[in-house]
Amino acid sequence: MLCNKRLLLILLCLPGPVLADLDGERTALAKLMHELDGMEPLIAEAQSQAEQAGSLRFQYDWLFLDIERIKLGIQEHLTAPRQARSFPPLKGDYWR
Repeated sequence: MLCNKRLLLILLCLPGPVLADLDGERTALAKLMHELDGMEPLIAEAQSQAEQAGSLRFQYDWLFLDIERIKLGIQEHLTAPRQARSFPPLKGDYWR
């Protein structure tokens, strides 16, 4: 019981913005995940309308893979934010 009171006292002494920032980050990252999900149909539409005969073509499959890597990184951060991780580099160059 005494331990619970001490923990409550410590939590009450923490500044509010510190606790709010953690929730704010999670909310912002969840919004970002939603935006990334919304981009996929737009990219698929652009891909379906792309000129196939050109010598210089945009690599939509690479873009989809990079978006999936970004989403995976966000999801892993949301589920285990205190563990250091490494991810493969993004392609970033979508022209061929």
